[in-house]
Amino acid sequence: MKKGREPPEPGQPGRPECEVLLLGGIANAGHVVRVGDTVRRPQRSWSAATHTLLRHLEAVGFEGAPRFLGADSQGREVLSYIPGTAVVEPYPDWALTDEALVSVAELLRAYHDAASTFDASPHSWAPSPPEGFVGDIVTHNDINLDNVVFRDGRAVALIDFDLAGPGTRAWDVACAARLWAPLRPDIHISDQRRGRQLERFRLFVDSYGLNDSERLKVADGVQENYLWFYRLIKSNAASGHPAFAKLWSFKTMPRAELAMQWHAENKANLRAALGIEPPSVAHDTGK
Repeated sequence: MKKGREPPEPGQPGRPECEVLLLGGIANAGHVVRVGDTVRRPQRSWSAATHTLLRHLEAVGFEGAPRFLGADSQGREVLSYIPGTAVVEPYPDWALTDEALVSVAELLRAYHDAASTFDASPHSWAPSPPEGFVGDIVTHNDINLDNVVFRDGRAVALIDFDLAGPGTRAWDVACAARLWAPLRPDIHISDQRRGRQLERFRLFVDSYGLNDSERLKVADGVQENYLWFYRLIKSNAASGHPAFAKLWSFKTMPRAELAMQWHAENKANLRAALGIEPPSVAHDTGK
């Protein structure tokens, strides 16, 4: 379907009657559906900016993001459906391999290169990263496992640009590496990644490719990124968003407190893992 045409509604020729619920996500959980070869999603106040970004990515030939096709009669944004598999729990073993990790880093680099020629200044965006990580490139800001589409074990596309906004490469790399390494206590990792957090952190950053100054910003940005998401979830829960309220429960607090302690105690070790300064004594309060 070419950009600019009104997307067909369910039941029109070429579209099935049914809507297939797509799993994953938090804010839009239960509200994202597939209709034929399109995806229908709720819009936000800053969706127009995101749509402009997606048009830019299409114009420069970046294949790793959905195409914006318009809005349907219910006011939902209509995006092209990207064939493949998004990584949702229970996580398959292939998604937790070093090969999958490297492919995510390479995809993120390709996205940043494509977005680097986009002018974000005329648009209104989602809440910005913290001071020190606001930049002139539109970063994805939510490279969670379920926001990456894989084919044949390799990352091929990013989805869910709801949190996209002006940031820096280092900020997005810190976000993605934190989630994919993953950077958290061993007690919260029950698969083959356990005990390899810092090794996989280094592999992700090396695979993306950053200079020494940017590597320092990534290492220091990991804790900032965790706290940014922590506050984002907390504020949305306080405003009454049901999905975030469910996530923000008494059961999550002990886990969050352990994670915050882990990040605070491992700041030097994150730098050391990237070859920035000598390692300190390792701490892991989750063992």
